[in-house]
Amino acid sequence: MKNILVTGATGFLGSKVVSKLKEQSITPIQTSKSMGLDLLDLQATRDFFESTRPEIVINCAAFVGGIQYGSKYPVELYEKNTLMNINLFKCLREFGSKKIINPIPNCIYPGSASHFKEHEIWDGPMHDTVQAYAFAKKGIWMNAWASHKEYGLESSNLVLPNLYGPGDHFEAERSHALGALIMKFVEAKRTGKPTVVVWGTGTPVREWMHVRDAASALVAALHVDSGVDMLNIGVEAGISVIDMAHLIKDLVGYSGKIELDTSKPDGAPYKCMVAQRGPELLNWKPSIDFKSGIEETIHWYKETYPSREEVTV
Repeated sequence: MKNILVTGATGFLGSKVVSKLKEQSITPIQTSKSMGLDLLDLQATRDFFESTRPEIVINCAAFVGGIQYGSKYPVELYEKNTLMNINLFKCLREFGSKKIINPIPNCIYPGSASHFKEHEIWDGPMHDTVQAYAFAKKGIWMNAWASHKEYGLESSNLVLPNLYGPGDHFEAERSHALGALIMKFVEAKRTGKPTVVVWGTGTPVREWMHVRDAASALVAALHVDSGVDMLNIGVEAGISVIDMAHLIKDLVGYSGKIELDTSKPDGAPYKCMVAQRGPELLNWKPSIDFKSGIEETIHWYKETYPSREEVTV
């Protein structure tokens, strides 16, 4: 297998990609901010590429945050993700990399869309609650397209639903809905809190994919020529926020009440993927059942955070 680099290799998704590669007896080059490379620093990124000369890059580097974080810090989300994208592609082109594999969040779809289809990606504006982050991530595809047109750089651009699983963010501001709910219910049970507050009306429907399934899809993209188009990769099933809250409540064994805070934003009402072409092309399909994945994540959270007194739930 060619010289493969995983950016964001110590992160939520990147660490699982590294594990999947090693399962196939592939030892990738790894980098991340915690390993010493800040992709916001162009010269440092150039020096790294000059010394490693990767042929293929699986690009898991991202600066992320949930709906609360995106509402408070849209400039940070937009600028950091855009600059990382620009610096990375400059180095891909300069040092002769052949291919990049990009995970792209499904928030790039129009905010009015419900069942996301690849040919509808450009059919309207993105939802304003995620617009800054989504625009930056959509820019990754544009750079991939431009780099292919001008320099012949190949790419696989896989549009993924919300990810969950062990290793996710569980900070109050940066976690997404599923991680935030696990944190809230576990901590409420630990402290005997009588009520757990769930943001919004509880009606929005979201699609969730286990992070190891997402990692396996990215690794599968090594072995196919998927062109420069964006491909949906999903489970094609959604669950409402309130139903997910009740599922997590039951799995945690919490006996208190759920209270909806309707003053908080819902985000887009419905987000699910139509994903036949991508899985067929990659010869891939998700394998982890949602309930068992939630149970695993709850167990990981409890083991990793035996006490989280600093978390306000």
